[in-house]
Amino acid sequence: MRKRIVSKKIRTLVLCFAAATVGLICWFSSEILIFSMKDEARPVDAILVLGTAVWGDQPSPVLRERLNHAIKLYELGYAESIIFTGGRGSVDELAESEVSRSYAIEKGVQPEHILIEDQSQITEENFKYALAAAEPYALESFIIVSDPLHMKRALMMAGELEMTAYSSPTTTSAYSSLRTQLPFFFRELFYYTGYRMIYALS
Repeated sequence: MRKRIVSKKIRTLVLCFAAATVGLICWFSSEILIFSMKDEARPVDAILVLGTAVWGDQPSPVLRERLNHAIKLYELGYAESIIFTGGRGSVDELAESEVSRSYAIEKGVQPEHILIEDQSQITEENFKYALAAAEPYALESFIIVSDPLHMKRALMMAGELEMTAYSSPTTTSAYSSLRTQLPFFFRELFYYTGYRMIYALS
């Protein structure tokens, strides 16, 4: 009888834990999806573009759409400055930010309105080194540009750095089909969940 009682308690605890885990995943998923639809664009000191892969001397389709969105915001007068982020994948490659700068200049952005950081490898470093680049110019408020599903985690990181930052996801993301969106969403869910757990325990 005692073994049955213990076994029942264990099953109950396992079910409770499983239900809590599913609930947490659903909650975090909804946060990512709801925030992905927010565009908070407003006049700021600079537009900050989060870097991603390049193909040689050209932006990848994902980066290209981020750049196009940032350039549109620039042309609409939301900010006079643009900060491009992203380092090198290897010593023989151009930095993501260097490719971004060349692309933006080709599209009509004035070179003197562009700042870059070419050291970062991950999103946290994008923000860290971008802030260092912005500091000498007293740039203190930012529109953050990335893909929609990336925005929730990105803005949480910006908040941790006490940045005055607003979300403006690209409306023409290369992750446009269900086949491409699902892997990106689950990747973001994994990293966002980990980030939330670390934040909660810190």
